[in-house]
Amino acid sequence: MSVIVLSAGGTGGHLFPAQALAGELVKRGRDIVVMTDARFANYATAFPGARIQTVPSSPFSSLAAPFKIGAGIVIALARLLTLKPAAVIGFGGYPSVPVMLAATLARLPTAIIEQNAVVGRANRLVMNRVRVVAAAFPIARFAPDDKSKIVLTGNPLRPEVEELWGAPYNVPDAKGALRLLVFGGSQGARAMSEIVPAALTRLPHDMKMRLSVVQQCRPEDIEQVREIYRNAEIRADLQPFFTDLPRRMAETHLVIARSGAGTVAELMAIGRPAILVPLPGALDDNQTPNAEILSRADAGWTVRQSDLTPDLLARMLTGIFADPLALARRAAAAHALATPHAAAKLADVVERLTRAA
Repeated sequence: MSVIVLSAGGTGGHLFPAQALAGELVKRGRDIVVMTDARFANYATAFPGARIQTVPSSPFSSLAAPFKIGAGIVIALARLLTLKPAAVIGFGGYPSVPVMLAATLARLPTAIIEQNAVVGRANRLVMNRVRVVAAAFPIARFAPDDKSKIVLTGNPLRPEVEELWGAPYNVPDAKGALRLLVFGGSQGARAMSEIVPAALTRLPHDMKMRLSVVQQCRPEDIEQVREIYRNAEIRADLQPFFTDLPRRMAETHLVIARSGAGTVAELMAIGRPAILVPLPGALDDNQTPNAEILSRADAGWTVRQSDLTPDLLARMLTGIFADPLALARRAAAAHALATPHAAAKLADVVERLTRAA
């Protein structure tokens, strides 16, 4: 059984696509080794049967980065020479850099997948060395020198999302619940906890009575947000982390979220309209082009956080919920942007790499 090495940063945005590819490759009889950093412990159960190896690395901003990355390259090179993998696939994030550099030094078949419309810094360091650049979306900025190596595969989706592919959109009826899902990721939840509750309290009374809010909040913000909703008589389910976020997405009428690549891909796959607020300060502003893919297709709205006041959001929501059929059209437009079978397409890329070696 030939070995495929997957290397990814230790966050869900990098590991969920790696999980999807791993599942597809296991079906094809491949043995999977995942090389990442210590944060992987939060996602270890997502890779049943895979061998897990940690490799030293460091954020690029750290003074120790050159030394840790150098040590990571040496350790990764030794492991790769022992494993003799048929291919090494990188998913971005700084922990992938030593592994992918070591793989190119060893002249192994290599590919990376870029989940965002803007190529991330980790992938930019290696994209001109690897043989294939798989792209989730058309690349808007920082494409590799050799454009012919780009293959548009879509973003591989975890099984929980694939199961909800194109889930029927239940158009809100005139007197029924208005379901709103709000999340911001680990870096972006605080602003959502400040802006969204303040906006919802400004909605017309009859709309507030129909609202059913599901919101991710940082643990330190939950009680304050809960009190705001309680005083406004708005039903709300608040949690610091949702293990069933894809199901919650499928059940909602509208999403308010950041526009990370994984979020945008899941909105497309399930088919849900969204108000997207790109994370300010994201490296190279890489979330804005993701959001604009949806807003240009009339599948959602892109709003800069600096513009998103409670009053503006309240006006937007009042208009949005007043036209439920338009919401349904946007849901359909979001799903029309989805790339089906992305994990299988990426697995096909891996198979071609191994045959060309």
